[in-house]
Amino acid sequence: MKMKSFIYTLIISLALISCEIGPKPIHYGQDGCEYCKMTIVDKQHASELVTNKGKVYKFDAIECMINFRKEHDDIQYALYLVNDFNNPGELIDATMATFLISENISSPMGANLSAFYAEAAANEVQSSHGGEVYDWHEIQPFIGKN
Repeated sequence: MKMKSFIYTLIISLALISCEIGPKPIHYGQDGCEYCKMTIVDKQHASELVTNKGKVYKFDAIECMINFRKEHDDIQYALYLVNDFNNPGELIDATMATFLISENISSPMGANLSAFYAEAAANEVQSSHGGEVYDWHEIQPFIGKN
């Protein structure tokens, strides 16, 4: 009897752990972009989507994440994450980020789109590299399909 209880407890525990909703580390140089299939190597422009069920989609560029989301609008997403340009490899909440489109800062897919944790940081980079600053809602029409 104790063995059956242990097995049931183990199965339930594994089921609960596997449904955890949160980001997963991006393995740069190994993971592929869900949208364009390129290998993710750029730590300043990578991004992730996490569904309400905990499935994680990884992208090599913010524009790939936005285009994927637009093409898969039947999926409910819990988290929209982008790398902070000034802290490469650090994922931040895309819905709270400030974005810069600057021809002087290349992104992997050519949209020249970067994300910043703080608006002041985006404005500082804009002053030296040019471009336009946007929030999450303002950036949507500039990328892919509406």
